[in-house]
Amino acid sequence: MHIACLDFEGVLVPEIWVGLAERTGVEALQATTRDIPDYDELMKMRLRVMDEHGLRFADVRAAAEALDPLPGAREFLDWLRGEYQVAIVSDTFYELAMPLIRKLGLPTLLCHRLTVDADGRLSGYRLRQPDPKRHAVRGFKSMQYKIVATGDSYNDVPMLEEADLSWFFQPPENVVRDHPHIPVARSYAELQAAFTAAKSTLG
Repeated sequence: MHIACLDFEGVLVPEIWVGLAERTGVEALQATTRDIPDYDELMKMRLRVMDEHGLRFADVRAAAEALDPLPGAREFLDWLRGEYQVAIVSDTFYELAMPLIRKLGLPTLLCHRLTVDADGRLSGYRLRQPDPKRHAVRGFKSMQYKIVATGDSYNDVPMLEEADLSWFFQPPENVVRDHPHIPVARSYAELQAAFTAAKSTLG
């Protein structure tokens, strides 16, 4: 049996925090894991910037609710779910992702949790586990599954390297430059062809 492990933001949906930056005009919130590889550093910066600008959980939740899946994402995911078991393995948060997960037909999502205080302030976050993407793939492989994966950024590299076969999907050039050993798909059509070939290759 084969499992497809997909990143979420940048692969199936737009970046939620970029959406917040565009709604609020707070430029610092444009940064993603494409820019800052250390996820803890990135999240601490986001929480600090939100406090500095008086932003609350409701603001980032509204930004998430206003987004739609990337063009072609729902169709690709619907096709993929007919060929593979699918798990979205992401560094997003359930509290933000669920409106978009519903728009994608409720696929399985493995991600993290936000903590929100009584005033609606984002007070922190709880990772599902350390190095979560790599461990998700290792867990599936320990059950004798073959894993095919795709992601778009630095934080996806552990998952992509641990999978049996993998590709970047529409990554920025800095990510490609730093990880030239990982092949690249530039469109959903290319990604669909890659997943089709992988199924034959892995048997």
